[in-house]
Amino acid sequence: MGFTPLAGTRAPVRVWTDPYAIEAQAARQLRNIGALPWVQGVAVMPDVHFGKGATVGSVIAMRQAVSPAAVGVDIGCGMSAVRTSLTAADLPDDLAPLRSAIEAAIPVGFAMRDDAVDPRRVRGLEQAGWDDFWRRFGTLDRKVAQLETRAQRQLGTLGGGNHFIEVCLEQGGPDDGRVWLMLHSGSRNIGKELAERHMAVARSLPHNVDLPDRDLAVFLAGTPEMEAYRRDLWWAQEYARRNRAVMLALLSQVVRDAFPHVGYDEPISCHHNYVAEETYDGVDVLVTRKGAIRAGTGDLGIIPGSMGTGSYIVRGKGNVDAYCSASHGAGRRMSRGQAKRTYSTADLAAQTAGVECRKDAGVVDEIPGAYKDITEVMAQQDDLVEVVAHLKQVVCVKG
Repeated sequence: MGFTPLAGTRAPVRVWTDPYAIEAQAARQLRNIGALPWVQGVAVMPDVHFGKGATVGSVIAMRQAVSPAAVGVDIGCGMSAVRTSLTAADLPDDLAPLRSAIEAAIPVGFAMRDDAVDPRRVRGLEQAGWDDFWRRFGTLDRKVAQLETRAQRQLGTLGGGNHFIEVCLEQGGPDDGRVWLMLHSGSRNIGKELAERHMAVARSLPHNVDLPDRDLAVFLAGTPEMEAYRRDLWWAQEYARRNRAVMLALLSQVVRDAFPHVGYDEPISCHHNYVAEETYDGVDVLVTRKGAIRAGTGDLGIIPGSMGTGSYIVRGKGNVDAYCSASHGAGRRMSRGQAKRTYSTADLAAQTAGVECRKDAGVVDEIPGAYKDITEVMAQQDDLVEVVAHLKQVVCVKG
């Protein structure tokens, strides 16, 4: 499709959707971001929508600065997926027992584990670096010191909201019907606590006083505040990656218990709320992706739709105009409150027909109708990624 420039901004803001279709609040946010003196440029993904501080679906390249709101509170939130050797013919007609087994193995919602995960007891889990990882907890912001036990007990748990675990079937092509496992989660409460503390510090700094939106407050390179944020940020991003790795290993074991002959390909994992150090046009920048994945040349990524519409495995095309990025999903088209007012449990049941999942009032805000059309979103970014596989869920576990 290509991009359309957003008019009236200091730095270039390139949009991979119809600029006139962007909600007014989100458009204001994007113009505020484009006005910041540290911004090199902004790429706006087709799943764009209003968010706290920075817009969800925005990729922001800054020189010598970073805005914690441009990452968000769920630092390192992202996706993991793995293709199995199973096919649709291997699955039973009744998938309720499989869903129950997944829910028994992986705590969801506000639930946490009775004890911290012992990596040595999780089959297929990377064993390297765990001692050093937890040792570094002691270097984090001292105000979260009392949360170490909670962080340990929440590792390997899903959370709520739009986080999910799915069993999917590949659609079309030579591997039609192949079974995939997929999940979406992040850094749980510890990432949120760290993010909110640093956002508050950023808002208090003198150079942020006259910003068009105080939630876009930045840290500047070479300052103690920036160093403290980066230290906590890198740790939280690693926590999120390890959290997904634990869950994917546990999910794989659940499936292995049900199907002892199963085999697994190499997993795919990608953040979509994070910071990376990158270089474009010879300029070193800090790139924040909030609701976006990296899509460098050959990078494999995951773009989910909703709990009833399916997802895509993609390969990046390395489009530098988009800072080598792509959307992180379909993106919401209505708020959670509006979704609850608009739809009923009967609507949810109809829109998730054929999927073994919750169909109660507690997840109506996650109904497919509350999200944009994933097919349209994918069409708008065909210059950013190519589709490797189209997946449709048959089991969906929500928090």
